[in-house]
Amino acid sequence: MEKRKSLILMVLAGMIAALGAIGFYYWYNNAFYVTTDDARITGDLVKICPQVTGKLLEFTVEEGDAVLQDQIIGRQETINLPDNAIDQSVIRAPINGIIIKKAANIGEIESMGQTLAVMVDPDQMYVSADIEETSLGRVKPGQTAEFTVDQFPGIKFTGKVRSVGEASNSTFSLLPTSTGSTFTKVVQRIPVKIRFARTNVKLLPGTNAIVRIHVR
Repeated sequence: MEKRKSLILMVLAGMIAALGAIGFYYWYNNAFYVTTDDARITGDLVKICPQVTGKLLEFTVEEGDAVLQDQIIGRQETINLPDNAIDQSVIRAPINGIIIKKAANIGEIESMGQTLAVMVDPDQMYVSADIEETSLGRVKPGQTAEFTVDQFPGIKFTGKVRSVGEASNSTFSLLPTSTGSTFTKVVQRIPVKIRFARTNVKLLPGTNAIVRIHVR
């Protein structure tokens, strides 16, 4: 009987210790960190557009190519263009970066302002993390952040909070706000940018990330 009683006490003590450890873990993480899995790698996407309307005669880049700012990457036909506008038929890269999407084909008629390709500067990429409004007051620019990327499980990256959004994501939604009599309150999310240094692995725009911001 005594052995059984001792065993029960040991089991109860173990359960209490385990529950205490779990409680401390959640308290510590909630007190010292703001965490979200609603995050992704991104960057400022820059469109390459022609300055005039005309047939595309040359377009020398493919997806994944690195280009330099003002590098000539395409040409359009110059028919009906005045001599002082010939240079407008030359298509140049607007920034240093990588072509991540190509939409143009030689021989097509491309309109002024039409997107021929999209590029991003890999040195200026960042994490866009959507933080719940209830935690936003604890997040400040300059705070250290850690994040992992689904693309590279097991690797931890670090960065710093660059900026906190000035409006919730729903503010820019294309859907109209309901004017009916029913209302369901939803916790809003605000985008936070986290800048990180260039890494020795290739992080792709749009890939998922899990972010943990040190707030204390």
